[in-house]
Amino acid sequence: MAKNTETAITPRRAENYPEWYQQVVRAAELAEVSCVRGCMVIKPWGYGIWECMQRALDQMIKDTGHENAYFPLFIPISFMEREAAHVEGFAKECAVVTHHRLELKEGRLVPTGELEEPLIVRPTSETIIGQTFSKWVQSYRDLPLLINQWANVVRWEMRTRLLLRTVEFLWQEGHTAHATHEEAQSETMQMLEVYRDFCERFLAIPVVVGRKTEGERFPGALETFSLEAMMQDRKALQAGTSHYLGQNFAKACDIKFLNQAGEIEYAYTTSWGVSTRLIGAMVMTHGDDNGMRVPPRVAPKHIAILPVLTKEGESERVLAYAEKIASMLKGQIYYDRPLVSVVDKRDLRGGEKTWQWIKRGIPLRLEVGPRDIESGQVVVYRRDEEPRQKIFMKLEEFVAKVPQLLDEIHTSYFDTALKFKEANTHREIGTYEDLKAFFEDERLGGGFVLAKWCEDAEVEETLKELKITIRCMPLEQSNTSGKCVVTGRDAVKDAIFAKAY
Repeated sequence: MAKNTETAITPRRAENYPEWYQQVVRAAELAEVSCVRGCMVIKPWGYGIWECMQRALDQMIKDTGHENAYFPLFIPISFMEREAAHVEGFAKECAVVTHHRLELKEGRLVPTGELEEPLIVRPTSETIIGQTFSKWVQSYRDLPLLINQWANVVRWEMRTRLLLRTVEFLWQEGHTAHATHEEAQSETMQMLEVYRDFCERFLAIPVVVGRKTEGERFPGALETFSLEAMMQDRKALQAGTSHYLGQNFAKACDIKFLNQAGEIEYAYTTSWGVSTRLIGAMVMTHGDDNGMRVPPRVAPKHIAILPVLTKEGESERVLAYAEKIASMLKGQIYYDRPLVSVVDKRDLRGGEKTWQWIKRGIPLRLEVGPRDIESGQVVVYRRDEEPRQKIFMKLEEFVAKVPQLLDEIHTSYFDTALKFKEANTHREIGTYEDLKAFFEDERLGGGFVLAKWCEDAEVEETLKELKITIRCMPLEQSNTSGKCVVTGRDAVKDAIFAKAY
């Protein structure tokens, strides 16, 4: 990268955003397409990010009283049939197992041994977990039942994109059962807040939280709440959901209990989840034309130490200094986990090493050479700054300030994303003609339109013409009356209109 005008990623965001995204995922070594159609291989750096996310969110989930368990990957087809809206919502995405063995015939393996009942490969677990809950819950004393599982799921997507929409992906899904409607609703909102806190405090992604419309609800839910984030192409990405299921799945799965009055009653249930899609969200929220920028609190490694060898015979001395720095950093805690640094000793040219770490998005990198040893200093590069912007620091000062530097980088990412979201949230659009003109004008580039909605379900069909959806009705409502941006009728609900992934 000899010229300042060059970038590590081509095309740039402004030139071809979808292709830029694919190139960042590849260059940052996050994931790659597998030999199985629509599925991905998550590479060590990408999986390391997922592990950091999992560790943090798992603790947040446990701090609210939930426990982890694991449930079968396969769901009998009869279970899916129990809840009509649920089966209708997922039927077109199901992978189905119909046979249980293979036999060699004429040189080819052929499925034989047809199953008495086909099995669905888990697209979501409400029915299989509900069936289990029906055995675990007998009395009000067994409630609330607060369970989470970390698992993979399969949804047979036709158009896939790495880390955003794949046939198989990783997630956590929470499932709870409660004695009352109020408790279940409180649980739904509690987990929505946990997700908001996680997205903003760990991933540096600002989100809008709100209620989904009837047309956008999870199949079988009474209410769905979501987190909507704005990507750098100004499209919305659903970052997580929390569902209030009422008694629908309890009735379908026979989750009944004896209440305090001695009467048999159906439980009230919830479900909620986030997935590896959040890694893609971080790419599209924070990435730049040089690659990924990983928020420090979910970075697998925080610091890359790069020895700079300009002359023969310097290797041993410079490497010893690099190892000394790593040793001084060892044992530090940053955001409740050990600080991780790596001395990159690979036999590669310095420029190649440097740009690999830039593209991966490591928060801090150090360059150390013979002159730094003499002066007892390090050359520091922050990933939130330009690639060649140096900071000269005394070694002891750097070691003491690492947590502060990492927090500054996190805040930089969050503030940049928040300003972008606010600058591209439009509140002045009040008519359907203006809405249509806005989303059809390529120069405006989209964004969120915060406008009034009359809560007419037919509006969502009209919006399909513009390839936009109502992302949510924000929990923070203005509570003022106005005219629906689509129908012109009286309306009081604020809604977010946007193009989305």
